[in-house]
Amino acid sequence: MKVNTMAEWMANGEAPEILFWVGCAGSFDARAQKITKAFATILNAVGIKYAILGKEEACTGDPARRAGNEFLFQMMAYNNIQILNGYGIKKIVTTCPHCFNTLKNEYPELGGHYEVIHHTTLLQQLIDEGKIKLKEGGTFKGKKISYHDSCYLGRANQIYEAPRKVLEALDAELIEMKRCRSNGLCCGAGGAQMFKEDEPGNKRINIERTEEALSTGASVIASACPFCNTMMSDGVKNKEKENQVQVLDIAELIAASLA
Repeated sequence: MKVNTMAEWMANGEAPEILFWVGCAGSFDARAQKITKAFATILNAVGIKYAILGKEEACTGDPARRAGNEFLFQMMAYNNIQILNGYGIKKIVTTCPHCFNTLKNEYPELGGHYEVIHHTTLLQQLIDEGKIKLKEGGTFKGKKISYHDSCYLGRANQIYEAPRKVLEALDAELIEMKRCRSNGLCCGAGGAQMFKEDEPGNKRINIERTEEALSTGASVIASACPFCNTMMSDGVKNKEKENQVQVLDIAELIAASLA
């Protein structure tokens, strides 16, 4: 896939409509790269002019700040803000709720003011505007899908409807878990927990959450966060259900259903 960087756009004297902030997971994690590709496929299909920063993009600093290293967070944030402001970026879309939350809510106090949207919100807008055309009787028609609320999308930023509306467009049957929306349960990766050893306890959080998802009888667990995707996938593997249940990002579900 040919995706132009901000530097390439600038060299041609043009500016894209949005900057796609890929994030560390979307850049380096083999599983999350598929989500990045799916989202880029959708952007190409609807003809949105977009760019990525490429090698100029660094981690937003979210894991550093959550783990307590404020100095490192500020260093990374200032670096990113200088690059973003240097390009005159106004609008950013990201597939990661952690990047979304940090760019939207924590960068302004350091001088980074942007319109930041999560990819589920953009997908909902594009579906509402009729720009995303889905196959009649698409890939997921009639399938049972359970959506897992990411903490940074749901409780932290009150985005509950957009991902569900996108899933409804698939003609699938949306089955909620017992704990959902503002009462949702964390996948176990947030707050930099993804990168440290387990603390004493009798059950991993991602196993508990996966059990809730599996108890709905859904054949697809939909997520909107690369961290949640990893944790839920690990949970499904732990229960040896990989053959019956898929864990897919909302962007992957839409990309697979494009007309």
